[in-house]
Amino acid sequence: MKLGVYTDRFAIGFLQNTSCHQQTLSNHFIKVMSKFQMPGADVKASFVRENFDKIANQYDRFNDWNSFLLHRVWKNRLVREMEENLSDRLQVMDLCCGTGDISVRMGNSPQVNHITCVDFSENMLEIAKVRLRKQIEKGRVRFEIGNATELKNFRDFQFDAVSIGFGLRNVDDLPKAIGEIFRILKPGGLFLNLDVGKVKNPWIRLIANFYFFKVVPILGYILWGGKNEMFDYLPVSSLSYPDQESFKSILEKLGFQEVRYKNFVFGNAVLHIAKKPL
Repeated sequence: MKLGVYTDRFAIGFLQNTSCHQQTLSNHFIKVMSKFQMPGADVKASFVRENFDKIANQYDRFNDWNSFLLHRVWKNRLVREMEENLSDRLQVMDLCCGTGDISVRMGNSPQVNHITCVDFSENMLEIAKVRLRKQIEKGRVRFEIGNATELKNFRDFQFDAVSIGFGLRNVDDLPKAIGEIFRILKPGGLFLNLDVGKVKNPWIRLIANFYFFKVVPILGYILWGGKNEMFDYLPVSSLSYPDQESFKSILEKLGFQEVRYKNFVFGNAVLHIAKKPL
């Protein structure tokens, strides 16, 4: 009996120590494998804008490579969540729209009446305009250069849905951006945010960190034809981004209700869905 109790305690202690050791290894690994230093908040916006302008032509292929095309499935899920939870003749904004990946999907939705595409990278928007040329001809889309933290050209209660795909972690003031999104949404409107998540399983986290911080930048270098710090920035920017539950709490504190999220690939990516109260 005593031996059994001792064995159980040893097993529990071993598992706890192993988990702590794995987390320590994971954090140490990140520090060793990535030498990139994040830009300060005062220059982050200009850094991100300038570098997204540079890599705009490679960005879509980079997303295909680093996610094994899975980002397409996740973006389809985002649009499906919008369709299943809202009615029709929707006025939607694709914020931080980039090259228009989500915008194109929204344009194909019979429930969407008009799309507003906003990004602060002019080169990204130029690519989006080419991809959405049919919607432009139909008068169903508007493009605007803008910052997620200052949506001053848009009215209160203007949109039924606002989407962001892998863009919110690039803003320099997260609460301010979410506050602006809340302001422009109609009562009952949805905020749909797809971004990186945090993996809980320690063993999977080690593998994910190796891939994200070591392999992903190399894929970017190959596409670019040389070293480019933006491909180092993209994984490192995830470190300061809140985990799934923390982001859920932030949304709730800033006024959203019925906040939920869907993990993809063990939590490497996550879709948050939040509703503005009626």
